[in-house]
Amino acid sequence: MSNPILLSFPEEFETERLILRAPRFGEGACINEAIHESVNELRPWLPFARSLPSLEESEAYVRKARLNFLERTDLVLHLFDKTTGRFVGSSGLHRLDWEIRSFEIGYWIRTSRTGQGLAGEAVQGVTAFAVNHLDAKRLEIRCDANNQASRRVAERAGFTREGILRNASLDEHGAPADTMIWAKVKGYEY
Repeated sequence: MSNPILLSFPEEFETERLILRAPRFGEGACINEAIHESVNELRPWLPFARSLPSLEESEAYVRKARLNFLERTDLVLHLFDKTTGRFVGSSGLHRLDWEIRSFEIGYWIRTSRTGQGLAGEAVQGVTAFAVNHLDAKRLEIRCDANNQASRRVAERAGFTREGILRNASLDEHGAPADTMIWAKVKGYEY
């Protein structure tokens, strides 16, 4: 495999209701607002929500995410409502293995927009992007075994549950937690 930094692929694409795009400098404020709105729902599942970031920390995160996208080391995608232009959440591809073409899909939706199918729509869009532009051979969704909402997203998106990694992470209280792995594999699911 050649150096992934040499790969060219779109930085933005759309689904029915969403614009998914690589992070841009200056988006820290909208990310910060969404995290502050959603901290109680995100905190049990996402380590970044265990302490509220400052505006400066959120902007620094966005700038680092932009650089990672350009370096092809992590592909964060911000989700914006096509109608309003408002930030609704984040998705993307993580744990990138360019040799195998294996990627993990992550996602979160701000609290005021949950229950509308946006996470599933984003996952379907990211899946199509990974297959069509990155030649993905394996896509994973990993979530805490107790995260019912995330499990439903994986199921509805047609991912197959492969197993549970016992005591693979820590929950918000520092206790061991189990991680479920869901996957789509070229030649099996697509």
